[in-house]
Amino acid sequence: MTESTKIWFITGCSTGFGRELTEAVLERGGRVIATARNLKSLDDLGGQRQSNLLKLQLDVTKQADVDAAVAAAEAKFGRIDVLVNNAGYGYLAAIEEGEDQAVRALFETNVFGLIAMTKAVLPGMRKHKSGHIVNISSIGGLVSFGATGYYHATKFAVEGLSQSLAIEGKPLGIKVTIVEPGPFRTDWAGRSIVQSATQIADYAETAGVRRRETAARSGKQPGDPRRGAEAMIAAVEAAEPPLHLVLGRPALDLARKHVATLGAELEKWQDLTLSADFPEHQTAA
Repeated sequence: MTESTKIWFITGCSTGFGRELTEAVLERGGRVIATARNLKSLDDLGGQRQSNLLKLQLDVTKQADVDAAVAAAEAKFGRIDVLVNNAGYGYLAAIEEGEDQAVRALFETNVFGLIAMTKAVLPGMRKHKSGHIVNISSIGGLVSFGATGYYHATKFAVEGLSQSLAIEGKPLGIKVTIVEPGPFRTDWAGRSIVQSATQIADYAETAGVRRRETAARSGKQPGDPRRGAEAMIAAVEAAEPPLHLVLGRPALDLARKHVATLGAELEKWQDLTLSADFPEHQTAA
């Protein structure tokens, strides 16, 4: 099987990375199952390459939708080689401002929807002893800011889940890549963003500032979604794909700063850290 014959199942294809990734894979001769909650949003997707494209309605928070979409994909193409868990959205709220129903809905899509899709494709990948699961996280899965704590919590969950899945899948021929984009010109900070109605004045200089900055940057982000999609394809095509794929200069700078800060903190508190062991286990690091 060549890379051009791989079958990609992509969630959240109405806009952004999902749409660009679908078009880029099709241009390479690949086959794609493109999904969205609103099927009509996919009407103009694929151009003249409809024979290699299956468009499906899919709400990842509904198990019946997930099962039906995977069954339809396997019925048409025989298997799924690459799953891209792209469906998700952001939520702006200080932690105290977070509204329970909205937070639970965020986790249903960003975490539990991703889990449902992953579990649905794994039996087929185990059967074929091959597959690649690409989970779209965020640089916000590595570092945190004010106003996006609940979003970070979903992406930190995706990071941990994906790292365990990579360990479990490796002996079975199943690869995992976690994509960690920085700011890209998708609808994340615009049409797709959800904000808490509750806003507490005491958080105006932290979460409030971030709310305003997020709105001001929408449409001006340095990241190009098409170039990001091309990078994802290159990672999947690599002989040894990365577990972590950071996308964009701002994300790379933040990731490097995070690693350096964490290292410095570990060194600073090393003695206190080691003091927690039984004396016979307290050896020099």
